[in-house]
Amino acid sequence: MADAMVASHNEPAILYDPSNNSYNANRHAVSLAHFFEDGANNELHRLIDITKKTNGAFNTTVTLPTPNGQAVYQLTLIPNVLGKHILFLFHDSSVEHTLRDALIESRQRYKDMVNVFSDFSWEVDASGKFQFVSRTNALGYESDEMIGHSPNEFVVGADEYKTVPFLSEKVIEEEELWMNRADGGMACVLLSSIPFYNEDGTLGGIRGICRDVTGEREREIALAQVHHRERMLGHIVNTIREEADLSDMLASAAAASCKALGASGCRVMRLSVQKNKKNEFINAGQFGDDGPGDLSAELTGFKPGERWLREGKVGDWNVLVAPCVRNKKLNGMICLWRKDEWSDDARLLVADISGQLGITIEQIINHENILQLSRTDSMTGLLNRRAFYEEELPRRFKRLAFDGNSGALFYVDMDNFKRVNDVHGHQAGDDAIIALRDLLLDFVRPGDLVARLGGDEFALWLDGVEEKIASSRCEYLLKQSKSLTQYSGDSEHPLGISVGIAIYRPGTEESLDSLLARADSAMYEVKQKSKGNFRLAKPYEP
Repeated sequence: MADAMVASHNEPAILYDPSNNSYNANRHAVSLAHFFEDGANNELHRLIDITKKTNGAFNTTVTLPTPNGQAVYQLTLIPNVLGKHILFLFHDSSVEHTLRDALIESRQRYKDMVNVFSDFSWEVDASGKFQFVSRTNALGYESDEMIGHSPNEFVVGADEYKTVPFLSEKVIEEEELWMNRADGGMACVLLSSIPFYNEDGTLGGIRGICRDVTGEREREIALAQVHHRERMLGHIVNTIREEADLSDMLASAAAASCKALGASGCRVMRLSVQKNKKNEFINAGQFGDDGPGDLSAELTGFKPGERWLREGKVGDWNVLVAPCVRNKKLNGMICLWRKDEWSDDARLLVADISGQLGITIEQIINHENILQLSRTDSMTGLLNRRAFYEEELPRRFKRLAFDGNSGALFYVDMDNFKRVNDVHGHQAGDDAIIALRDLLLDFVRPGDLVARLGGDEFALWLDGVEEKIASSRCEYLLKQSKSLTQYSGDSEHPLGISVGIAIYRPGTEESLDSLLARADSAMYEVKQKSKGNFRLAKPYEP
């Protein structure tokens, strides 16, 4: 009877007799029967005890080990069958359980992926309102701050769209738009969306994702700005390089910088190499409006090692001043002014320009120093023979030929100078040379020339001087030269000077060589006769 009862069931069935721990199993339950042996499975025996106590049928789920892994069964226990027997009816739900777990896991995975998505997914309903936003802090908003609101409230320039992409019934792939952030800023997003429909074909809503690409766009803009600055800087550097005359380089740089930055005016200043202006900044090139005029030390007083720019308001002008530095030393500055505000990009470009100008100014200063060394006497700092004969006098001759004025050339030679060296040594001779230099510099006017031709020979050029004035001036010079006697070798050979003077008149068309020869000859006439005197050369005769 028991065998017939369980045999007719098409799933595992076991009729268990708790009085003697015996059982009858159908063919589907052969692999389960051993669990009913004493102590084989505590869970089944626990269920048997519950059935005895409750004396009622119930359903439960049990997991039993099998050779192929764990199997999950829906188990129904029915007591009091054929007396005191308990009927176990097994339904293998392993597949359903696995599918359910997989579905739960899949749903959780999707939820986790959506929630950790670096940007956000969303859904709007048929009325055009957000009904789902994937996570908090989408563009800085909490989800609740967006749900129930129209996308138009968040899209920058929404009224300029025929249909805001969030509400488009067309499939959209990565359309770029700008949205307002919760902090008041703006974000650039790439939107992809797809519409979905109800069973009756009506629009159910639109789903999509937004990827925040603000950082990428900002980097692209920054890179474009860098390229723009590089092009502008390259143009300015080429402008400087193409300027053949070093003295015009900084003026060209001022013009190019002014135009590149849209400034009203630009001034480039640099350190002076002149002895009387050491450590002073001079205007080396200016372009555009005069603007604010001279700038205060508050804007131009850069300290050593200070590399960044200064900015200030001077009247109506917004002024930028950047230091020009080379080898950690300040050698100049660039000043720009305009009435509009300066952009960050302009500030960076000015800093780049100042760096290039630092190199250019150093080259100009080095060139001027080399040129000055090539033109000056190393001991006295006066013009040397080459600069006097080959550069300065020819330039003066051209100018006199243009304006018709005369000029006087003085040849000055020290008397008894060799005796100073022989008696007191060369240091005393050098001191005497320096003393005569100082005397000659005090004697001439601004614009006149003083040169050391070599040894104890000097030359002076005085513009606009005729014979009478030249003679009067030379008498004064000879009187002042009495101070040189303190350097004399001995009292019998007093140190003094002899002077030869030649007057140049443009109308005679006298050559420079002729003028030099006349002055030299007049000086040697004095040396041969009396010393300590002067002589005017005879007028030039063609």
